[in-house]
Amino acid sequence: MGFRFDLLLLFTTLVLLSTTTPTVLSDVILSKVDRRIDLTSQIVRVASTLKVENAGPGPVSEVLLTFPEIQAKNLAYLKATLNEGKGKVKNSGSNLPINVANPEELPPSLIFHSVSLPKALGEGDSLTIDVFAVFTHVLRPFPEEITQADIQLVLFQDTAHYLSPYAVKVQSLTVKLPKARIEMYTKLENTNIHGSDIKYGPYENLPPFSYAPVVVHFETNQPFAVAQELVREIEISHWGNVQVTEHYNIVHGGAKSKGEFSRLDFQARPHLRGASAFRNLVAKLPPRAHSIYYRDEIGNISTSNVWGDPKKTELLIEPRYPLFGGWRTTFTIGYGLPLQDFLFGSEGKRFLNFSFGSPINDLVTDNIIVKVVLPEGSDDISISTPFPVKQGQETKISHLDVAGRPVVVLEKTNVVPEHNQYFQVRATIQQVISIINQCLSKHERLEASLHDLSRTGDVQACKTARKTADSLFKEYSKELKPLLSFLQSSPQATQILPKVEELVAKEKELQERLIAKHSTIVDCYEKKIGGRELENRVASHQLKVAALKQEVEDLLDYVEEI
Repeated sequence: MGFRFDLLLLFTTLVLLSTTTPTVLSDVILSKVDRRIDLTSQIVRVASTLKVENAGPGPVSEVLLTFPEIQAKNLAYLKATLNEGKGKVKNSGSNLPINVANPEELPPSLIFHSVSLPKALGEGDSLTIDVFAVFTHVLRPFPEEITQADIQLVLFQDTAHYLSPYAVKVQSLTVKLPKARIEMYTKLENTNIHGSDIKYGPYENLPPFSYAPVVVHFETNQPFAVAQELVREIEISHWGNVQVTEHYNIVHGGAKSKGEFSRLDFQARPHLRGASAFRNLVAKLPPRAHSIYYRDEIGNISTSNVWGDPKKTELLIEPRYPLFGGWRTTFTIGYGLPLQDFLFGSEGKRFLNFSFGSPINDLVTDNIIVKVVLPEGSDDISISTPFPVKQGQETKISHLDVAGRPVVVLEKTNVVPEHNQYFQVRATIQQVISIINQCLSKHERLEASLHDLSRTGDVQACKTARKTADSLFKEYSKELKPLLSFLQSSPQATQILPKVEELVAKEKELQERLIAKHSTIVDCYEKKIGGRELENRVASHQLKVAALKQEVEDLLDYVEEI
């Protein structure tokens, strides 16, 4: 009943869109959209490649992504990157800034995210963006209850047309399933099945907010392991060790089990009398993990196995009983790590570099709490994460402590494996590149103000744009200082640090040249100087600006490749 209600709500939302398309968005056209939905696990991953064109006269500095509210509430992770063409995609260092947007005259049942472009698209210009979205709890078991002998079937709902406020010239969709067994799927024009893939399209000349509801009912016996709560404690010791303790409260989030359970049948024919259950989980721990244990409230659980190589340590754990739909288990795993692999320092300060999420494969975590226990006496504590988290601080009293140990507490809901990123070095480099990209975006706006000046002659507006840009550049410079200090103290950043420093220096030089060029042009307009004389005054600045832009772009590419 819940699924039917959600389906009706989604489709009702889509039907209401036909009268709400705003003309302000009509300058942007998606000339090609290729969407791929991966349903091979309980986590739904959607990869979309969008070719964006500016068909209007004005510059375009952002692109809107659209999600129905009922789908957006399950959105766990969203990333947008530039695609350089020919299958070459820039790495995660080139992530484009994404913010929740509230465009006017659009229904509140839709959630919009704004992707900021590295530079504004001029008339007729185009670029390609790769958008990666991860959703949890969107595969609905149907039937909702099954017996031990039944297979698990789930329903997935979406639209075959890419939901967007922009017109789409050509688009296609591929839905990848875990098996070729499909109970039912929506058949539309240009629908084909290739093995376990359903392909919709191509569809051409779709208007804004076009939709074509699709439902897929299919078999999946992949583990639906959901950690309703995970508490990770990372304790730093002065004695050369990092002790990690992880407390799990896990439920099988698939179709609920009904009827009796026969262990005899399960052991004799587990693939027939327990296909929907999962018997084990695999955790990928850091290399050189040691003193590994796996226990619950009763005591040590011996059904585990460990193997590793120089890059990782894998821990296979089996609960005391197989988990069917709706069944729960709680357990704790712990392990030690060499301190020198994760803690480093400079000028009396120490920095921890550690991963955020759970090491267990394809685990959905409804709520995670990460506690970093620092040595007693630690002060001037700051934390840097690559995504928003709720932060707090508490104190832990341990043996031989006087005042207690400070504990940094990080909390986040709806966590997926894509969140398993490092607090520090990786986040720091991403932040540096993000700030550089924001500066480059402001460069484009500064140049655009000169274009407006040539059309309108409004000198005061141009001066205001320069003052605003100058103020923002100073704020960005302040934000960069602690990030560079951290990289300078990080052994892991040794390879990339010289190029990062050069990138920051060149971008600063580019700022100064742009401001000088801007001031020169505004000054000439105020003094009624034009023609050949204006061109001569600006020429040296323009040549240097063009050269510096190329140097900055090359350095960005180099840093991102590393």
